[in-house]
Amino acid sequence: MSDVLRFRAGHVPGLDAAQLRWQVLPFSAHGQRLEVEVPALDEVQLAAVAAHVERAAREQLQSLRVDEIVGVVAKAAARLLDPQDPLRGQADELLPIVTGLDPEMVRLALTGYLHAFRAPQLQRFVAEDFANPKMLDGFQPATKGGAVRAVGPSLLVHSWAGNVPGLSMWSFVAGLLVKAGNVGKLASAEPVFATLFAQALVDVRPAWRDAFAVLWWKGGDPVAQVLYREAEVVLGYGGNASLRELREQVPVTTRFLAYGHKVGVALVGREALDRQRGPAAARLAAHDVARYEQQGCYSPHVVYVEAGGAVSPREFAQHLAAELAAQARRHPRRALDLGEAAALASWRQSIEWQGRAELLAHDEVHWAVAFVDGAQPLAPAPGQRCVVVSAVKSLEDVPGLLAPHASVLQTAALATDTDRLYALADALGAAGVTRVCALGSMTQPEAGWHHDGRFTLADLVRMVEIEQGAERAAERVGPHWQEGTP
Repeated sequence: MSDVLRFRAGHVPGLDAAQLRWQVLPFSAHGQRLEVEVPALDEVQLAAVAAHVERAAREQLQSLRVDEIVGVVAKAAARLLDPQDPLRGQADELLPIVTGLDPEMVRLALTGYLHAFRAPQLQRFVAEDFANPKMLDGFQPATKGGAVRAVGPSLLVHSWAGNVPGLSMWSFVAGLLVKAGNVGKLASAEPVFATLFAQALVDVRPAWRDAFAVLWWKGGDPVAQVLYREAEVVLGYGGNASLRELREQVPVTTRFLAYGHKVGVALVGREALDRQRGPAAARLAAHDVARYEQQGCYSPHVVYVEAGGAVSPREFAQHLAAELAAQARRHPRRALDLGEAAALASWRQSIEWQGRAELLAHDEVHWAVAFVDGAQPLAPAPGQRCVVVSAVKSLEDVPGLLAPHASVLQTAALATDTDRLYALADALGAAGVTRVCALGSMTQPEAGWHHDGRFTLADLVRMVEIEQGAERAAERVGPHWQEGTP
């Protein structure tokens, strides 16, 4: 391996870096080693940072119009989109080492992801949750009479997950758009991207330096309770076990929003299975399977393929296997640790023992397609480019297979015609799906999407209303009111 690279992560306003304790997180991949230093603060330091961030956000963010905040975030995203920018250079260099993912896959995925944070997309992000985005800036007329405004939390704490690089940016940006003081917890599995984004924000708008913090503490460490006690809202991302542990630490009076483990599926209709469209659909499905090694909540685990097309479900599975083999040549899968390798081997073995399933893969290749000639209930694959293709007589049967697993459903990709799109989407929504997209775009949600079916921004704010009666009462004590005025 080459010499060790070093990177200091985090953003700690209001404290002298020399007074902090730094924890080293080691990473190695692609023949390189990286040591990431993350700031490990004690309770006193955490309380000081929380107070500092809350005060600075009140002074620097809350007086800005939301359009001004959109402009700053878009400029920061533009820096990370620029291949010549040093911050983007660090992302391209360090994220493959941290995640183990193929460097070219990371580069392409990161570029596509960042497109959702340009100014027009951010404006859609705001407009999706607020019919009148100006209510984030001040009181606006309410339809029922009176006035209303949206007030963001004075302190918003994020506990980020590291399963997908850059995932932290969604909630970080949401916190900025509602003008909150933001404190984010770096994921031990991916502590790089949030640091680079914070640096880009400070470079674009130096006055924001103190309005947010990017910190680290070990998951479950009670030291973080000082932050949870001060926060109005806590956002948690991760597995169910870690979220359960986090929920127990958050005071009952603090709003806690959890985004846990979810899975995705794909549905391919017979109308998309002619000799031209069928292989193309398999290529798009392979893209969704390979990107991020199915570590995202939106990645497909089962592809339901309808019988009756020119390309049969089994032929589709063979096309998908060929496309995953091509992906493995272009973007090799990262090396697995012992636990991941054991889970993958166990999954393959269970598939082979089922009898009715055919495994279209060999042990030495870095992907697996299991074909089931019949309707297969939803069962999560182990990731790492392992997917089940289930033949169904009709796509209309699939929502019934998914409904028992509503709590873990998120994204469904559909390859159907417009006549069936809305009816299937309606049935899938009733079964628990919260996002319907096209094949090939499962891992790239559109700007303003409703994560797990919720409002990304509206869930963070509290609404303050001036009732119409209060307006009328105020008019009665005004200088122009006269007795008898209606």
